[in-house]
Amino acid sequence: MPGPLQEISIFLISTLLSLYVIALMLRMLLAMVRADFYNPVSQFLVTVTNPPVRALRRVIPPIGRLDTAVVLLMIALKMLELWLVAWIGGASPGLGLVLVVAVFRLLQLLIYVFMFSIIIEAVMSWFMAGGMRGNPVASLVASLNRPILTPIRSVMPNLGPVDLSPLVAIIGLNILLILLRSIF
Repeated sequence: MPGPLQEISIFLISTLLSLYVIALMLRMLLAMVRADFYNPVSQFLVTVTNPPVRALRRVIPPIGRLDTAVVLLMIALKMLELWLVAWIGGASPGLGLVLVVAVFRLLQLLIYVFMFSIIIEAVMSWFMAGGMRGNPVASLVASLNRPILTPIRSVMPNLGPVDLSPLVAIIGLNILLILLRSIF
């Protein structure tokens, strides 16, 4: 059983690296959906993540709208997190295992990011009906969710003021999460 110092170290490493990976993931996703670059939240994400991304972009070009420098940085940071946590716990996993686990954890994180953004958009729509345009978070969340919710809305029957597409999307994302967990 790990001691308190080990637990604190693991907690801090996991939390700090995970928060930075989430910032990188949001930056990548918002760029892919062409969200408002001048939005204050977008500017914050770019400012926080720009130093390592700019350095990597010099040697790693993007592929279409996919920022491969950001993807590789996320994988590297997740691998570092997993390796440090294992090392603190007294294990030394192989590089291949750490890479596979890192990719699966990033895919899980991607699903969670979409689930939480859909929940945020749904809750904000209840409290800010019609007034979401002025909120920087609301406009980014709507941009982020548009590729998932628009196809669902196109096949869902119109129920007036009730939009069930977020519920359908979250159910679908949960199914994806279950399938992903069953693989690994």
